[in-house]
Amino acid sequence: MADVKFLLTGDTSLSVEFGNEISTEINAKIRAFNIALENSKIPGIVETVPTYRSLMVHYDPSVIRYEPLVKRMKGLLGQLDKIQIPPSDVLEIPVLYGGEAGPDLDFVAEHAGKTPEEVIKIHTSTEYLIYMLGFTPGFTYLGGMDESIATPRLKQPRVKIPAGSVGIAGSQTGVYPIDSPGGWQLIGLTPVRMYDPDRAEPILPASISSSIPLPRRSLTRSPPRKPSAPMCASVIPERRGRNEHYRIEPRSADHGTGYGPCGLSAVWRVGVRRHGSPLCRHCQHPGG
Repeated sequence: MADVKFLLTGDTSLSVEFGNEISTEINAKIRAFNIALENSKIPGIVETVPTYRSLMVHYDPSVIRYEPLVKRMKGLLGQLDKIQIPPSDVLEIPVLYGGEAGPDLDFVAEHAGKTPEEVIKIHTSTEYLIYMLGFTPGFTYLGGMDESIATPRLKQPRVKIPAGSVGIAGSQTGVYPIDSPGGWQLIGLTPVRMYDPDRAEPILPASISSSIPLPRRSLTRSPPRKPSAPMCASVIPERRGRNEHYRIEPRSADHGTGYGPCGLSAVWRVGVRRHGSPLCRHCQHPGG
């Protein structure tokens, strides 16, 4: 692979660059190289960090120096076609779009020349690959969003964005794992904790039973109504080793016949795919 570059990034790290664009092909090479590097058991490697187009390798220079490390890593490049990338696990994450949950949905729709319902349909019609984690613990940078709803970041970032907010920035989409500043356009909200330091695996939940508190009043457009088009969806990450895919599926935005006593829609149901038709976790109204 003549296009692969090894760049010194400090006295204890280097970056292995596989290209200059965001693509699934480059991501597959990065993942395969990461697996090959792990299998090689090269002494002195402390940690690897995959990014959009490169793999950062942290190493202990008292164990292995830069030049011999690069030589050994170059020897792994010819093995990448033989690497088997692990299949995905699937995690379903419910999302409520618009209103207080997604205050920028109307702007995204206006920018795209579409209705909010069309934006939701487009946003829920594809799979999203997690290219990397960053910015804050558990923040997933997702690729694969339809360019027709790509929207620039806010000119003035918000000081605080609630955990669970689903946003768009350029052609990327993602979920804010904790309360934090940010400049992404917010289109929805999920109650699922994407980061929880008290979990055995803090980054991404193994199920959607771990949820953040939500307002008891409806987060859809006021007044609450049974929408003519889905206003919520399930965001489904598919775990593939250390990398993830997201698939977002449309879902009815009510309890099947309307809103439950708590005013929240069935989008807040827990374990929809894994546990059949559970109850709304706020009012115990049966899910649709």
